[in-house]
Amino acid sequence: MAFVSPLAADANPDVAELATFFNETLGFCPNSVLTMSHRPAIAKAFIQLNMAVMENKGRVTSALKRLIAYVSSHATGCRYCQAHTIRAAERYGAPDEQLANIWQFRSHPAFNDAERAALELSIAASQVPNAVDETLQAAMREHWDSGEIVEIMGVIALFGYLNRWNDSMATTLEEGANASGEALLAASGWSAGKHG
Repeated sequence: MAFVSPLAADANPDVAELATFFNETLGFCPNSVLTMSHRPAIAKAFIQLNMAVMENKGRVTSALKRLIAYVSSHATGCRYCQAHTIRAAERYGAPDEQLANIWQFRSHPAFNDAERAALELSIAASQVPNAVDETLQAAMREHWDSGEIVEIMGVIALFGYLNRWNDSMATTLEEGANASGEALLAASGWSAGKHG
């Protein structure tokens, strides 16, 4: 059961405005945002950060950002965010081969060396204690420029916030995200857990 119940998407004009953004990106407004909406300033600040982080400035594609977010969420164990990010990766055009082989990214031909470095960073930066070392930093610099590294770290940091929020709040998983989790992740052991 959710720690704090989300507001209805039409609870007030502020919440309805916030819901519009996610209806476009995910097909529904996440319960996490509707829960944050108990304090609209937090929800608005989160959406502004989300928009800034997920904006494309170059080679870090929308699909790759969502795969990075998925790997980060998996590393921290947040099943709510795993379902959301795999759904978003699919919606933003991640190739089926990448979706099906995300945990073989180190060797699977669907991934290039730049993507491998970014996904390795996602795992290392999501661990506690942090496991980013000079070797990983060098691999990132080999494939990505400074702005791209900032974009990638922005995704990982954003999902650090979301993973802690949703796991602590036991946010109820929405039907669409649950369907994506079941379709794309259940074969590898995913379940909604406390988010069901």
